[in-house]
Amino acid sequence: MNTEKNSETTHFGYTSVGVDEKAGLVKGVFDSVAPRYDLMNDLMSIGVHRLWKRALIDALNPQPHMALLDVGGGTGDIAFRFLKRGGSEVTVCDINDEMLDVGRDRAVDRGVLEGISWINGDAENLPVPDASFDAFTIAFCIRNVTHIERALSEARRVLKPGGRFLCLEFSHVVLPVVERLYNAYSFGVLPRLGQLVAGDAESYRYLAESIRRFPDQQTFADMITEAGLEQVGYRNLSGGIAALHTAWRI
Repeated sequence: MNTEKNSETTHFGYTSVGVDEKAGLVKGVFDSVAPRYDLMNDLMSIGVHRLWKRALIDALNPQPHMALLDVGGGTGDIAFRFLKRGGSEVTVCDINDEMLDVGRDRAVDRGVLEGISWINGDAENLPVPDASFDAFTIAFCIRNVTHIERALSEARRVLKPGGRFLCLEFSHVVLPVVERLYNAYSFGVLPRLGQLVAGDAESYRYLAESIRRFPDQQTFADMITEAGLEQVGYRNLSGGIAALHTAWRI
């Protein structure tokens, strides 16, 4: 499915870059936007990202003694929801120290000092043992990794047998009228918001472009299956602006 797997170049938004360059470029984007990342998420989605994350937590249905690995969730959004809904233990793994710093500060502000840990790590090479988590979540992150298939294989590796995989990601709009409005917003309004609020139009232009380069719902579902996960399914949210992909490690 990933035609760039053996290539020397990959995409960074609409730009072609060397495979070894992409991770650093993506890190630069999130280093830049980290301090206002959650505010920008509210502005970008008019607050709808909160409903999408609630849908992820509803599907996960946190239970006591459930251990979660949340990848790319440095600011803690998914982790805090998981603990509030009854989950036992969450490890937040993010490649960006700046995002993790924001998450730790938010945890202290909320008085969340137990049941949560923070580690710096790459989604393509997670610094955790095999079969060590009951659940794996990744929200609005996987489209930014260089080799999506490696991140999916890592997800399977770290899940216990019977473990749950959930991925929330921007996807391909399935309603033509919504698609036209969404494109106009993404490429016209979003970079301007990025400049006004975060002082960085280019990073938000990249984020809009990266969404368009991400595989469509069925293609991504096929990639999850190829990684060895089973009972793969997806649910479109807001007409396909986002999609929630689910699977199990059997």
